[in-house]
Amino acid sequence: MFPERFANLPAYAFPRLRTLLDAHAPGGDVIHMTIGEPKHAFPDWIAGILAENIAGFGQYPPNDGTPELRSAIRDWVKRRYGVALDADTQIMPLNGTREGLYNAAMALIPEQKNGAQPVVLIPNPFYQVYMIGAISVGAEPVFVPATRETGYLPDYAALPPELLNRVAVAYICSPANPQGAVASRAYWTDLIRLAEQYDFQIFADECYSEIYRDAPPVGALDVAQELGADPERVLIFHSQSKRSNLPGLRSGFVAGGPESLRHIKQLRAYAGAPLPLPLQRVAEAVWADETHVIENRRLYGEKFVAADQIFSGINSYLPPDAGFFLWLPVEDGEEAALKAWRETGVRVLPGAYLSRDVAGGNPGKGYIRVAMVAPIEEMRRGLITLRDCIYG
Repeated sequence: MFPERFANLPAYAFPRLRTLLDAHAPGGDVIHMTIGEPKHAFPDWIAGILAENIAGFGQYPPNDGTPELRSAIRDWVKRRYGVALDADTQIMPLNGTREGLYNAAMALIPEQKNGAQPVVLIPNPFYQVYMIGAISVGAEPVFVPATRETGYLPDYAALPPELLNRVAVAYICSPANPQGAVASRAYWTDLIRLAEQYDFQIFADECYSEIYRDAPPVGALDVAQELGADPERVLIFHSQSKRSNLPGLRSGFVAGGPESLRHIKQLRAYAGAPLPLPLQRVAEAVWADETHVIENRRLYGEKFVAADQIFSGINSYLPPDAGFFLWLPVEDGEEAALKAWRETGVRVLPGAYLSRDVAGGNPGKGYIRVAMVAPIEEMRRGLITLRDCIYG
């Protein structure tokens, strides 16, 4: 029988979107701006590495990743954040970050915290796997608004002490999906100190960290190291999907304290799905190369500029700091998405589909999420069409 704790889950965002839109004909040439699937070219040398290692599909892959892949990730973390990690005990390659964000909850959230049901803090809006991870282990998900008033990041410190005493894990996404907000060094410092005070872990989803406008986003692990925090306090999750335009490679990693990684690896041994060996060889080379990442960031930089120009006359428009989504304010996200589809053929996602109703309000209801992943001329055409339809 289907577990009761899953019985009242809302439909996932994209099935909901199909229900909303697909009964209606598009009002023009279809332009897809819903899914955050990168469309820039990935490095052309990947094909050669894959071909050279094709025989590896005939072997079971190493469960914890090849030593070479763990070392490549270790070296990247050192270059990017200045943090020295042990490749054997503090890093595990993932079959995409979603696997890690879910399995870390399964492996690390206790059955009770201070004699009560544990709490998992989740920014609202949020990546849906955070919620499912909490529910799967019987924890209470607490959705904390990440709104314009809070800088589009959740203010966990404003929660009451009696709730914070039950917190086992706090998820945080920086740069944020969908708003593009970046946690500052001060934000990370305050959150890590709060976690130290109330003894909870931080799961830092940093998969958009390499798509930014100006300065590289600060990382959670380097701030934790500067503060001398418990090594188990922070886990970071990264991916090659956005950084390297390789969503189909399903290559990411989790890094953090050795005790946390030991439990995560143990769960992987029973229930996980390690990356096939030829794909691990590709990932080794991709983590070691920055040239393609710089070019990718340049292309997104052009898209940021184009979006700013197109929406320059819209007073409510707030340019994102990072990532590749626009979080556009509207009166009602569902109505705006349906209007755009029926009148123009532009397909966008209502913000409420990424949020939960809490205390009678949904912080995503007055927004639409627009993915800037299409080639720039198609993206520009879609944004102009959307602007004229929604704000004209």
